[in-house]
Amino acid sequence: MSISGHLKELRNRVLICVIVLVVGFCACLGIAPRLVTLFTDMGKAFNYTFVYIAPQELLMEYFSMAFVGSLVISFPVLAYHIYAFCSPGLTKKERNYIKVGLFAGTMFFVLGIVFARMVSIPFMLRFLISFTGEVDVAASISIQQYISFLLTVFLIFGIVFEMPVVTVVLTALGILKAEWLAKARKVMIVVIFFLAAVITPPDVISQFLIAIPMLLLYEISIVLCRVVGKRRKAVSEDDEEEDDDDDEED
Repeated sequence: MSISGHLKELRNRVLICVIVLVVGFCACLGIAPRLVTLFTDMGKAFNYTFVYIAPQELLMEYFSMAFVGSLVISFPVLAYHIYAFCSPGLTKKERNYIKVGLFAGTMFFVLGIVFARMVSIPFMLRFLISFTGEVDVAASISIQQYISFLLTVFLIFGIVFEMPVVTVVLTALGILKAEWLAKARKVMIVVIFFLAAVITPPDVISQFLIAIPMLLLYEISIVLCRVVGKRRKAVSEDDEEEDDDDDEED
C-alpha cells in the first residue's frame, strides 16, 4: 500500500474511533449522575461529606465521568482499529503475542481496579478520615478533588497490575530476559516501596498494603518470563535444526 493509502486508512480508522467515542460520551452523559453517586457512596460509608465550590464544578465532573465511561465502552473498538492498522507490518507470531497481550492486559487492568476498589481505597479513605477524630473539624471534600483522587488510584493500580503482561510480551519478543529482572530484584524492591510511599497515606501499614501486591506481581513476572524464555529458546533451537536439515539435503 502506498503512503497515501496508509494515510487514508489511518484517517478512516481515526474517524470511526472518534465517532464511537462521541456516541459513548453522549450515552454515558445520561448516567453520569449515577456514576458520581456510585463514587460518593464509597466516601459516605466513611462519613465524608461532599461539596462543590464552583458553579460549574459538578457539571464538569459529569463530563469527566462520561468521558471515562466512553473510553471504557469504546476500548474494544479502539483496540481493534489500532491492531488492524499495525497488523500488516507484523509477523504472525507477533500478531499472536499482541492478541494475547491485549486480552491478558485488559484482564489484569480490571483486576487492578477491583483490588483498588475492594482493598486499597477503603483503607485509604478510612485512614484519612480518622484524623478528624482528633480535632473538631468536619470533612467537607470538594467533589472534583475526590473524584480525581479515586480515578488516579484506579489508574495507578490498573497500570501496576499490567506488570506481568508487559514483561511476558517483551520476553516473548526477545527484548527482555528473566535473568535481568532477577538481578534487578534488590533495586526494584526499593523502587516499589518508594512508589508505595508516594501513592499512599504516610503510614507503614498502607505502604505495605500496596507494596506487597507489587512485589508479588514482580515475582510472578520473573517466573512467567522464565517459562516464556525457555519456550522461546526451544522454538529457536528447533528452527535452527530444521534449517540445518534443509542445508544437508541441499
